[in-house]
Amino acid sequence: MDALERLIGRRWEGVTLASFFKFGHLARPVQKHLQRVYATLGVALAISALGCLVDIHYNIAGFLTYVTAIGCMLGLTLTPSYPGTLNRRYAMLAGFSFCQGAALGKLVGLGLGMDPSIVLTAFLGTMAVFVSFTLAALMSARRSFLFLGGWLASAVMGLGVLRLSSWLLGVHTVSFQAEIYFGLLIFAVYVLLDTQLIVEKAAAGYMDPVRSALDLLVDIMAIFVRILVIQLKKNADRERRQNESRNRRKRV
Repeated sequence: MDALERLIGRRWEGVTLASFFKFGHLARPVQKHLQRVYATLGVALAISALGCLVDIHYNIAGFLTYVTAIGCMLGLTLTPSYPGTLNRRYAMLAGFSFCQGAALGKLVGLGLGMDPSIVLTAFLGTMAVFVSFTLAALMSARRSFLFLGGWLASAVMGLGVLRLSSWLLGVHTVSFQAEIYFGLLIFAVYVLLDTQLIVEKAAAGYMDPVRSALDLLVDIMAIFVRILVIQLKKNADRERRQNESRNRRKRV
């Protein structure tokens, strides 16, 4: 009977899309905190998009924007969270978001120059990954993914070792592929971890929407860059194969 119900889908009768977005197991203050976090994250992403657009047109990214981004991140992290510093921390988050967006300008511009659909696909893919892993974290049992912290720290260290070894040994192609795909997996799982950390800290009374939005913004940026690079490489490989095919036909 269970197999028949699965086959005809009767187990899903009465299940609507809205049922996937019910988080009644979360306390009301935690839900309100999450709303503030994602609202702040949305504004930060919009500012990043603005920074990317400005760099595409005016080429502003460089050492100054890099130092500014690092300074804003350190300042935001080290500045204590209380009402008197809220506006200052929002300003530092905005500065970091703008500079990070500007840093992506050349890569996004390259994608737009090849095929605008590449950038759109990377953006939609990033949103799909982020939303999927966020919902998985919010709908799962509390603390079920917190054990991943140590594993992810080790994985990030492994990526650093992989990059260093590829530089020393000169094996760039294989290590680059491994770094891109493995890094994509790592930062996707970081969305799980960071989301549950936000929930647990809020449940314990520590609510810092600015810092939480910063953590998620870094995850999204890392995922977007890797998906965009994958799409660019696939497009370049496809064009190379097409050119080789045309050259063979000309020789024939």
